[in-house]
Amino acid sequence: MAARWAVLGLLAACMTSAAKKSVLNMCMDAKHHKTEPGPEGALHDQCVLWKDNACCTANTSMEAHQDQSYLYNFNWNHCGVMPDKCKQHFIQDTCLYECSPNLGPWIDQADTSWRRERILNVPLCKEDCELWWEDCKDAITCKENWHKGWNWTSGTNRCPRGSICQPFKYVFPRPADLCEKIWSNSYKYTTEHRGGGRCIQMWFDPANGNPNVAVAKYYAQNGRDASPAPRAVLLLLPAALLSLL
Repeated sequence: MAARWAVLGLLAACMTSAAKKSVLNMCMDAKHHKTEPGPEGALHDQCVLWKDNACCTANTSMEAHQDQSYLYNFNWNHCGVMPDKCKQHFIQDTCLYECSPNLGPWIDQADTSWRRERILNVPLCKEDCELWWEDCKDAITCKENWHKGWNWTSGTNRCPRGSICQPFKYVFPRPADLCEKIWSNSYKYTTEHRGGGRCIQMWFDPANGNPNVAVAKYYAQNGRDASPAPRAVLLLLPAALLSLL
């Protein structure tokens, strides 16, 4: 019996190690993502940061830059035209979500008709979140959570009845409110800085490499507070253990 439990412990350690490695370079199971990351030399404009290793296709990257694309039929201009300086952050947010292979440690199950997985509590760098808020504070919106509650009867998102269009700075009084609430806690505001290896960057210079590779590695090795086990652990470990019991 002691030998069996020793084998189980060793197997658990091996499976956990394999799972940690797998989450360092993976694509989530969602609407437009590739099944595996790889080079995409023709990524468009702001998405080009991920051309060497991407979860998005060139066509997806092109659509990410449209005001209302086929990706999700989402209209940025639901309360009037969104200023370009604000829109660039939402484009970059879309590029990160669609293209990055470094979000594995924060992939969670999603109970929706259009995706099986989502990201949850990705630690966003302080500068990325605060600049996003600063450039969007005077843009106009009618909702705090953009994931749900829209009127979709026209085929695109419209403000629900009774809502009021008002500046972001009133809907999201602080940078943390914007980054955490707008996409149902997909991101988490942090006080960590770019280049410190502890937060995900939306913006970086690809000539210097992708800094999010090291960030994903750090969190895969050290875990995160109140996080579910990585997907690979959930899938592999129970079956392996049960086979030895």
